[in-house]
Amino acid sequence: MLIIALTGSTTYAQSSEVQQLLLNVEKLSQLKNILQDMKKGYAIVSGGYNAIKNISQGNFSLHDVFLDGLMVVSPEVKKYRKVADIIVYQKRIVSEYKSAFNRFKATDNFSLLEIDYLGRVYKQLFDQSIDNLDQLVMIITSSKLRMNDQERLQAIDKIFEDTEDKLMFLRDFNGQALILSLQRDKEKADIGQTLGLFP
Repeated sequence: MLIIALTGSTTYAQSSEVQQLLLNVEKLSQLKNILQDMKKGYAIVSGGYNAIKNISQGNFSLHDVFLDGLMVVSPEVKKYRKVADIIVYQKRIVSEYKSAFNRFKATDNFSLLEIDYLGRVYKQLFDQSIDNLDQLVMIITSSKLRMNDQERLQAIDKIFEDTEDKLMFLRDFNGQALILSLQRDKEKADIGQTLGLFP
């Protein structure tokens, strides 16, 4: 009787273990399916990420090539006639202001304060025109600025107009100073003539 009881309980225990084992196999199979689904999802996400990454890198490369292209100055820009005109105007500004300043200093028609004022005006004009030349060099030199040809030509036009304005201002300024100098010469001559009448 004891043997039957032991056999019955062993059979029940084995049956319970088999059921647990079958349950574990089923859970393992479900877990395997979940992992496969996760792997597929990861592959999709990873593929999409890599596709986006490659597209963005390709896009960046295109932008990089485009931006690098903007650093290069075309021969048409370098040969633009206003580039030469700006340089010619700059030379005229320097030669004309130096000549006029030396002439005004050589006369006795201006006080020290007036000569100092003339010098400051010429220096400011000279400094500003040198700034224009620096900008011009940056615009027509590769690897300095990112600009397309149209933007470069517009910038050169602007520098040309500013340099031309400075040359016109200098000529007007020199003209007025010359008129003042000639008036003072005439006044001196008139005074001398008047004094000559009274020995």
